[in-house]
Amino acid sequence: MLSGRPGYGVIVPDDVDLDALSDLQTPWCVRVAATLRIADHVALGITDIEGLAATTGSDANALHNVLGHLVAKGVFEEPTPGRFVLNDAARRLSDATQFLRLDGIGGRFAHAWATLPTYVRTGKPGYHEVFGASYWDDLAAHPEIAADFDALMGPAGHGTPDAEFEITGGWESVRTVVDLGGGTGALLAAILRVRPQVSGTLVDLPGTVARAAQTFRAAKMSERVTTVGQSFFDPLPPGADVYLLHSVLNDWPEEETIAILRRCADATGPTSRVVISGGVAADEAPRRLGIDMLLLGGETNSLSEFREIAGQAGLEVVSARQQRRSFVVECRPRNASHP
Repeated sequence: MLSGRPGYGVIVPDDVDLDALSDLQTPWCVRVAATLRIADHVALGITDIEGLAATTGSDANALHNVLGHLVAKGVFEEPTPGRFVLNDAARRLSDATQFLRLDGIGGRFAHAWATLPTYVRTGKPGYHEVFGASYWDDLAAHPEIAADFDALMGPAGHGTPDAEFEITGGWESVRTVVDLGGGTGALLAAILRVRPQVSGTLVDLPGTVARAAQTFRAAKMSERVTTVGQSFFDPLPPGADVYLLHSVLNDWPEEETIAILRRCADATGPTSRVVISGGVAADEAPRRLGIDMLLLGGETNSLSEFREIAGQAGLEVVSARQQRRSFVVECRPRNASHP
């Protein structure tokens, strides 16, 4: 999920196209085409508008209007009227269908943008206004959407997990890692793959860690992993060397962030560390609006703000630096010895 901080002195060019910036027609046409899996049907040889309409249960004229708009935008080609072929953009649309279709997690994200006025006025998510429940409660009630979210948080949505991030003093002395909110375990499996001396514990909600078993079997890591199906607001497995919060804190407002960090502080030993990637940015980093803010009221704090938050949870920041893919912060329990 996306987050960030503000840039200043930005000059807006005179030729900025506000019509293009405010266009809702194209994004919705892309999502409708993805929902109907038009690119997949064309790839299978159904290329005429009548056949596409019949296959997708659509009105032929309305569907033709949508696809005609996409052709004008460079997605699909229409060599003769009413007959469509794939181009590179349409093939990429097929690859992205899982996260664009309106009946999956992409639909949740798309409709959540309609709650932006509530977020701006109150600073809190308005997700329940559209879906009748908070984001996490909605996912719990719709396991198929939750599975889409898990896939988005794994390699399919975020690329290959970056297991090469650095920690102070290196990984040589690390024997145990607890990955909090680690989804179906893609990052933890990658960490264990390159560090044979490490064993891991994955902490996430029961339904999610159940789906993680396949990840660890495929990586041949099952014997080195323990899964714990619980909330990270509950007491955590104690005494690990590293507690990892990757793309977690940016999903939560300040009060919940403090609660999560306090659970980490309670679980740490004197030489443990809490490693955070996501939800903290350098003081000078530009501010950005992210979907996590609308879904959950999440925040990305500046490093200065985070030092205060961590202190309230019983932790102190001992390292913070931009690495290859993310800004990584390390915390120790307050008053612990720092090797």
